[in-house]
Amino acid sequence: MPQKNILIIFFVSLISTCAGYSCSSSGNAGSGPTSKSEQLVLTGSSTVAPLAVEIGKRFESLHPGIRIDVQTGGSSRGTADARRGLADIGMASRALKPEEEDLLGFTIAQDGVCVIIHGDNSVNELSDEQIAGIFSDKINNWKEVGGQDAPITVVNKSEGRATLEVFLKYFKLKNSEIKADVVIGDNEQGIKTISGNRNAIGYVSIGTAEFGSQNGVPIKLLPAGGVKATTDNLAKGTFPISRPLNFVTKTEPEGLIKEFIDFAQSDQVHDLVKEQYFVPTTK
Repeated sequence: MPQKNILIIFFVSLISTCAGYSCSSSGNAGSGPTSKSEQLVLTGSSTVAPLAVEIGKRFESLHPGIRIDVQTGGSSRGTADARRGLADIGMASRALKPEEEDLLGFTIAQDGVCVIIHGDNSVNELSDEQIAGIFSDKINNWKEVGGQDAPITVVNKSEGRATLEVFLKYFKLKNSEIKADVVIGDNEQGIKTISGNRNAIGYVSIGTAEFGSQNGVPIKLLPAGGVKATTDNLAKGTFPISRPLNFVTKTEPEGLIKEFIDFAQSDQVHDLVKEQYFVPTTK
């Protein structure tokens, strides 16, 4: 089974943040042939970031002198930075919205969002109505859904996270309706919070959750619509909460930006996509 570098998952934010906005790219559209000093800055989704880091490493190995800087901050930051020219490429773990039609999206993989609970929780499945009831505080004890007599700790995503938006859309909720006990940022923070609290429930990227579960992290992935939350079911198109992982640009890519996006969409990185527990796409 392929292994991905868990240190990258846990510390990618720290590594990337140090780059800051000062690392503006010399690889902007129209820059022409690459030179030794060129670099690209990618900002946005913490779900896409670990994959972008790995693709960037391979790209750098094939193009000595090129540097790929990856910074996290959420999909909203990715689209905003691409629009404002603060990043060469934004990263968004969702489809572009109608109000973002001025931007261009390039899908590099498919992912899903799944609900997770602690691995020791006796509950194995919740209906969509039960999940919506838990997050809106209509259900606040595990015994109400077949579990032990214990209060439910609701873990929600912070604003600006695409995972939050995908979750709200599927369960027909508004963020203002969610009564959160804990608000977290990236997927890894969510997994660490829930694996450390036997009464917690939250939602994260399927890819990240599946990797954690298969590597000993005490979490349980709950089905959605009766379908098990697995990358295989995502690839088959049967898991109902899916989303594209996108690179985003303000204008039609040229030069180094186009070269990197084409590389990220090619079969040259499909092994990296699978190692991250995402589903490759064909351009």
